[in-house]
Amino acid sequence: MKWIENIRNYSTIIYKVILFLVSIAIIVYLFPKEGKFRYEFQKGKPWLHEDLIAPMDFAILKSDIEIEQQKESILKDFYPYFQFDDKAQTLQFKQFNNHFEDVWKKNIEDFLSQFSDSSEEKTNFDSIKNSYLLFYKSLLDKIYVKGIVSHDEIKELNEKSRLVLVIANHAEEVKVSEVFTPKLAYEYSKDEIEKFAEQNSDTLVEPKLLNQININEFIHPNFSYDEETSNKIKANLTENISVTYGMVQSGERIISKGEVVHDDAYKILESLKKEFESSLGNSSNYYLIIFGQIILIFSTIFILFLFLFNFRKEILYDWHKTFFILLIIILIISLAVLIIKIENISIYIVPFAILPIILRTFYDARLALFIHIISILLIGFLAPNGFEFVFLQFSTGVVAIFTLANNYKRGQLFLSALVVFIAYSVLYLGFAIIQEGNFSAINVYNFAWFAINSLLLLSSYPLIYIFEKLFGFISEQSLMELSDTNSPLLRKLAEDAPGTFQHSIQVANLAEAAIRKIGGNSLLARTGALYHDIGKTQNPQFFIENQTSDINPHKEKSFEESAMIIISHVTEGVRIAKKHRLPAQIIDFIETHHGNSTVQYFYRSFINDNPEEDIDISKFSYPGPIPMSKETVVVMMADSIEAASRSLKKVSEKNLIELIDNIINYQLKEGQYEDADVTFKDISTIKEIFLSKLKNIYHARIEYPKLKKTEVQ
Repeated sequence: MKWIENIRNYSTIIYKVILFLVSIAIIVYLFPKEGKFRYEFQKGKPWLHEDLIAPMDFAILKSDIEIEQQKESILKDFYPYFQFDDKAQTLQFKQFNNHFEDVWKKNIEDFLSQFSDSSEEKTNFDSIKNSYLLFYKSLLDKIYVKGIVSHDEIKELNEKSRLVLVIANHAEEVKVSEVFTPKLAYEYSKDEIEKFAEQNSDTLVEPKLLNQININEFIHPNFSYDEETSNKIKANLTENISVTYGMVQSGERIISKGEVVHDDAYKILESLKKEFESSLGNSSNYYLIIFGQIILIFSTIFILFLFLFNFRKEILYDWHKTFFILLIIILIISLAVLIIKIENISIYIVPFAILPIILRTFYDARLALFIHIISILLIGFLAPNGFEFVFLQFSTGVVAIFTLANNYKRGQLFLSALVVFIAYSVLYLGFAIIQEGNFSAINVYNFAWFAINSLLLLSSYPLIYIFEKLFGFISEQSLMELSDTNSPLLRKLAEDAPGTFQHSIQVANLAEAAIRKIGGNSLLARTGALYHDIGKTQNPQFFIENQTSDINPHKEKSFEESAMIIISHVTEGVRIAKKHRLPAQIIDFIETHHGNSTVQYFYRSFINDNPEEDIDISKFSYPGPIPMSKETVVVMMADSIEAASRSLKKVSEKNLIELIDNIINYQLKEGQYEDADVTFKDISTIKEIFLSKLKNIYHARIEYPKLKKTEVQ
């Protein structure tokens, strides 16, 4: 059917439209379904709108910080509750009795066996035993009666603080200094034992017993923190805290045009904003709010589409690249919405600058900045103090992009994180001074949020790696690894085809210099150039740069066979690249560095030898495709020019200019540059760069004067 055929013809466009519409739907779903206060205002700045009259009765709300401060003030009079454990002392006494009996028998039993049961010496030892036991039990009893609490449960309290000890439903307030911790109890028992030893120094068996009875083993807390009761008391103390300052009546004037928004007016305006947005979200206008959100979000995403359509069509045409950009926008908005919903966490903890950092790694700075702006504009509808938020995020995003000019350098991201923190801090300080009018009112906790934000930027490294693998992108770090000439594949090229290896290095130098001048990814161009002839490792002797003798293997081949071998270095290169899992971006250089041009030498030789024969030009043509980016075009130019320059019998500036012009003009005439975003200005610049570089390569050397015979002697 015709309509099915139309769908098939326009399937790519339909998929892209669906992708954008689904993204818009997800963002609309993420947005809170409440109204938006129509007025923007800042503390310390004039009210720029018309006189504002209260449209309804509403309460003047206290800020979360004020409520917390009030709670802290009330809870200063709160004492934690500790519950008595009546079994702890009984258990420890029983275990001590057993311990004491064991120690006594071990030290005294052999000594007493020489006396009869009725002897006076044995009776005296029984008396000593009872006195020891009575002393230790009395000591433990004093400690347990005073009370033992765990050090960890009172470590945040000082000695003047109080506790509430609960014994059999009877509560008693005591100072922290009036109870023992296990450590204090041990120190107290140690002193008491030393006093007892001095008083009984004439007892023969005392030293052995005191050394072996470890009373510390039987000192354990008999009061434990009662969390349930303590929380109930806290709740009772704070439940009556007022969260409002009073009421504003409907029709009452709130602020006049031009009046400065001082602290009291700011609180009233914030309260009206909260009341207005919550009441509007719960009203019959709910669906109108959603409709308004759809309009705003659709417009913003449509602007993104127009930007891609006019300036980055290659991204818009690639399904994976388009999906990645929309996905990363949705992810950053989702994270912002989640943090906004969590109390006591500032939205400034979210590392929004990570978005341009990641995009800058895979694309150019212009695209990274534009998408960053789109994202923060959308989040600006949700964030408190929207203008302040957008300004801070825009500025730090720009800073992050500019400081990541060389993302592949070790430590560059750390520097960027530091600079982002400084930018946040300085800009926030400026806003705070304008709004508060003094330094004392600045919220220092925001600097902690900025510090965490900057540290979280370091997570961009693992995220870049994940996105690189998921979407088939290539980062500058990966390009640095691939361009290392000690990598296995380039090392094989150097060993099997040394002439081609040297040629590839020269092409890489030319391409890198040209791309750096006209704009583009110079590291990508260099890496692609290093691998563009990797297919020549299969039959290196058939390529003139690798022939070290006068033997030419092409003499034994027909023109068609020779052309096929030459052309096969492209297909072989692609095969080798895929086998070694080179990124698709590098394979593009291998496929396109000859485009769909012909092997001119063998093509012309065949025509000259067979003038009457019909020729199948496809046998002498490279499979293509033609280059589709600045980088691949420049490598094509550099490859042909560098190879041709080696055939010049006499190198001069004039000859080099003619060579460069002829080759580039021929490729231009053949339509090899049609799919790439290169201008005539770019081509002119490339010619100048190539000429300068080739002049340096083939510069004239000074001829050394010959020595006279007399001087040789």
